[in-house]
Amino acid sequence: MTDQQEWGSPLERKGRLTAVLVLATLVSAFGSSFQYGYNVAVVNSPSPFMKAFYNSTYMERYGTPMEAEMLTLLWSLSVSVYPLGGLLGSLMVAPLVNKLGRKGTLLFNNIFSIVPAVMMGVSETVGSYEIIIMARVLVGICAGLSSNVVPMYLGELSPKNLRGAIGIVPQLFITIGILSAQVLGIRKILGNSTGWPLMLGLTGIPAVVELLLLPLFPESPRYLLIQRRDDTTARKALQQLRGWEEVDEELSEMRLENQSEQAEGQLSVVSLLSQSSLRWQLTSVIIMNMGQQLSGVNAIYYYADSIYASAGVQENHIQFVTVGTGAVNVFMTIAAVFIVEAAGRRLLLLIGFGICCAACVLLTVALKFQESVSWMPYVSIACVIIYVMGHAIGPSPIPYVVTTEMFRQSSRPAAFMVAGSVHWLSNFTVGLVFPFLERGLGPYSFIIFSVICLATLIYIWMVVQETKNKTFLEVSQMFAKKNKVEIKLGYGDEPLKGSEVEPEGIVNNTAF
Repeated sequence: MTDQQEWGSPLERKGRLTAVLVLATLVSAFGSSFQYGYNVAVVNSPSPFMKAFYNSTYMERYGTPMEAEMLTLLWSLSVSVYPLGGLLGSLMVAPLVNKLGRKGTLLFNNIFSIVPAVMMGVSETVGSYEIIIMARVLVGICAGLSSNVVPMYLGELSPKNLRGAIGIVPQLFITIGILSAQVLGIRKILGNSTGWPLMLGLTGIPAVVELLLLPLFPESPRYLLIQRRDDTTARKALQQLRGWEEVDEELSEMRLENQSEQAEGQLSVVSLLSQSSLRWQLTSVIIMNMGQQLSGVNAIYYYADSIYASAGVQENHIQFVTVGTGAVNVFMTIAAVFIVEAAGRRLLLLIGFGICCAACVLLTVALKFQESVSWMPYVSIACVIIYVMGHAIGPSPIPYVVTTEMFRQSSRPAAFMVAGSVHWLSNFTVGLVFPFLERGLGPYSFIIFSVICLATLIYIWMVVQETKNKTFLEVSQMFAKKNKVEIKLGYGDEPLKGSEVEPEGIVNNTAF
């Protein structure tokens, strides 16, 4: 039986999940996205022992204990410089992916993982807490790059009918990274006075794996064809990813996209902000990334122990409840991988933000009455777990998928740069402000997060359209109506869909 007979026409075979695509997805997500999640949670459990190290180091240097305010400042820096590093990494996305490619950027990014892993691993031996803070900045840069480049890379590798499921895999590995840090942070494993340097240093292992294995997989065919103008290598990469020889249809769609935006060239962030044809796409991505982070998800992970303590969980049980929450997060993200192509992006976002909004309101009530009602602490824990479930199926993974789908090749790097910057600024804001909110507002602090969830939900309901199973050109045409522009892709004055046009008949896009 021939390949054509076995798999049918090219259109019917378009959704085939090949070993090369699966392995490229797993290697890039484990090598990069895993580290993002791991470093979000890695300092949570061993924090008492790390603070003790800071204090003892200071004592050895100056012969006097560190003042409480100084210790608080240094520890706050150790936590908050990570998202600041993430912001720096996001600002590097566009120039790096345009210069080095998607795969090349991921390989280069391993510098920002291996070097800080060694620094954190030897910090206790050399007696320096400053080296930990510097390393957290560097590993934050790694996370900022990987959180944007991995979804971009996988989105460009994937056929349109698998783009949503594959696009959630990076978020799945982020949750696995969080869970791994929580498990290793158990006191009897590495979350103790002797194990924490090794625990911090383990972040370099995924980077080494990626450095060894990712070169075996192809670069983004879209990058090769549209930006590098290398038709031959792009064809080979696409054949390798799809598992068959006949890839002319998909190459034609890429050429159509290229022709439609030739007049624009590669857009910078400034150019992107001034493009009327991308106004609603950019606004939507900004709102979704702000909603994702300002909804309070990192308040859960940065300060999980204190939330459970305030909910009445005994101190020696908190670490196990935290691990259980991380496991629920992984499970629900796995569920999102399997349902996103059926349910669609928009529905999962609406359901997710709706669940988070309701959970924050109920958590506020539970925390308010937990001292007067004996069973309220259990309600508090349930609210946190329900919140994590809601966030895992929509707000956490879907914004990355939608950012890839809303923008075409010329604007995608700049769009990810903007989205990533918003993501990490919002992440930093929550990490910095939440302790003060918790101290000043008490249980009412989660009302603020519920309002943000509701506002984001309303925006998505009114503005964001479904993008599943659409080519990048079809998504652009869909938003063209909302942006009050018309993208002309065919002969004369007749706008045509990408699937209706042969590449020879393309003229530059026109917007008016």
